[in-house]
Amino acid sequence: MASLLSVQHLVVQFATRGRFATAVDDFSLEIAPGECVGLVGESGCGKTTTGLAIMRLLPGNGKIAAGNVTLDGVDLASLSDKEMRSQRGRTVALIPQDPMSSLNPTMKIGRQIGEGLIIHNGVSADVARQRSLEVLDMVGMPRPAERLDQYPFELSGGLRQRVIIAMGLVCNPKLLIADEPTTALDVTIQAQILDIIDTLRAELNMGVLLITHDMGVIAGRADRVVVMYGGKKAEEAPTEELFSSMNHPYTQALLASMPSLEGASKQKLASIAGVPPDLSREIVACRFAPRCEFATDQCRAEDPPLTTTGQHSFACFHPTKGPRKAVKLVTPVATATKSAANELVRIDDLVKEFPVKGGFIRHVVGAVHAVSNVSLSIKEGETFGLVGESGCGKTTIGRMIVGLDTPTSGEIFFEDELVSAKGYKATRVQHRKRQMMFQDPYSSLNPRMNVFQILAEPLMVQREGSREQQRARVLELLDSVGLEHSAANRYPHQFSGGQRQRLGLARALALNPKLIVADEPVSALDVSVQAQILNLMKDLQLEHHLSYVMVSHDLAVVHYMADTIGVMYLGKIVELGDADSVFRSPAHPYTQGLLDAVPVPDPKVARERKGIQVKGELPSAVNPPTGCRFRTRCPRAQDICAEEEPLLRSFGESQTAACHFPLKTPVSVGSGSRNQPA
Repeated sequence: MASLLSVQHLVVQFATRGRFATAVDDFSLEIAPGECVGLVGESGCGKTTTGLAIMRLLPGNGKIAAGNVTLDGVDLASLSDKEMRSQRGRTVALIPQDPMSSLNPTMKIGRQIGEGLIIHNGVSADVARQRSLEVLDMVGMPRPAERLDQYPFELSGGLRQRVIIAMGLVCNPKLLIADEPTTALDVTIQAQILDIIDTLRAELNMGVLLITHDMGVIAGRADRVVVMYGGKKAEEAPTEELFSSMNHPYTQALLASMPSLEGASKQKLASIAGVPPDLSREIVACRFAPRCEFATDQCRAEDPPLTTTGQHSFACFHPTKGPRKAVKLVTPVATATKSAANELVRIDDLVKEFPVKGGFIRHVVGAVHAVSNVSLSIKEGETFGLVGESGCGKTTIGRMIVGLDTPTSGEIFFEDELVSAKGYKATRVQHRKRQMMFQDPYSSLNPRMNVFQILAEPLMVQREGSREQQRARVLELLDSVGLEHSAANRYPHQFSGGQRQRLGLARALALNPKLIVADEPVSALDVSVQAQILNLMKDLQLEHHLSYVMVSHDLAVVHYMADTIGVMYLGKIVELGDADSVFRSPAHPYTQGLLDAVPVPDPKVARERKGIQVKGELPSAVNPPTGCRFRTRCPRAQDICAEEEPLLRSFGESQTAACHFPLKTPVSVGSGSRNQPA
């Protein structure tokens, strides 16, 4: 089939302090009409830069130094800026990674979508509005006519992503570049967005370049896969062939780093040692050699050429047929016996409501029901996983456990002491026992303080030791999270995302706490860095006998980390039990829907999977549905679900769920369950 997009020997450079950094080096790519090509690799490997180069949207210090980019017979690299503006949106469109920063906060949705049509096709505002309504309906936007007059801040992340896709499709482009289109989305919304792109690709015969670091997303969606490392192509093959017989050690390492629902939760994740190469310096050897366990002197002296056999190409002197389940020896995760452990945290009938104010005098007109009658227990040395979609109340529970938020009602006990009563003031000693690891380490670390000051601050507040002892403790913390002592004199912006997450963990460990609430600690990290952080957290848990509350929408991560799982939906616990029972044999349709939406890094399994699909958006927490809150999205819902709220019932020795029509037969009615709704 003739190519729609042809990228040949592309070289992209950025001017940095008197020299050029080559971010993309001799890269070639072909995409046919209607084909989806997945571009995968770690952050900094050149994926996004390649997409921006195709769009001619490189920053001011970037340039296409060599190569050709041809789209439907037009050489985009040779066009003037004015000529290229006529191509963007009309023949090639981009779905950026962060929809909120890409949408104009001062413009209504309808106007933003129709703007491209007015510019390229010269249509009237009324015609553009009608077309905007059509594409919003095309991308599955609920109540599309209503959305036209809303602003971006009024929409959820999933709805904003739909708006961005609609903007890209309004002029029927021939090529769509999707740059990490689902990175920060819940698994249910991610599945919906990817389904939309697949459907539109088939209907419009549109080529798609899907840029991601998630091998599971690639397996289920792409026709071909291109693996990038250090700005160069490492491997390329049709999707099924790549996953069944990958040749490059880097490709194998990416796959082995992923936590999987099918994998053993008690085995350490294989991680990739070291960091990607510094592209501001000339590299003459294999770029992956410093991190490759198979590297030889030849690899460290020569750059391997791209070898092609049929439709499979790779750049490696010592290819090994894969996939392999591990890049290095996989060792069991040492675990402590928790059956006889003492209860560390107990939560009884916890409620948290946030007032909603309106009117001229800003009086209270309603409440956001963030957490509703939640009860649970956490043992010493245990990891309790809280899973669910964004907005279900997971983070709010975590913040109340550490004392950052106060409950509206209900009780929280820590070491048998009531810590949630109104007017309660924790002592300095009590504060140190509960710590928080935030989702975004960059925004939670003071940019004006160096690492020593950041890590020493809690020690100073707690008056812990002399200055020399505090310095020794800071160096000890850096050792424990795998950072060099020289990091103490650097500032947060001088670290990578994975390194900043290590600093966040070190800060949480500074006072030797008993409990750490980890709020989405690896959601924005590459799978290789994610594996390092998760392994580190498990090692430190055993060493310090820590308890974790793991808040995440990534079920594979929670499966790897957690001993006990609590599944939340719209402020309620809908299923609770030990990790293996919940993941292997869920009782609640919502839990099964979450599992069905998790991308599987196996093309055959991913494309044959059919199960309960959670459709639509989370209802408003201001006015939640009556009865069962999940009924508006549940394929098993009946009249009783709207009339009666289901109580938690037992489905085994250590599993309960709240559903009128569960996926398996309950053992008995849980009349005495602590987790029953009031």
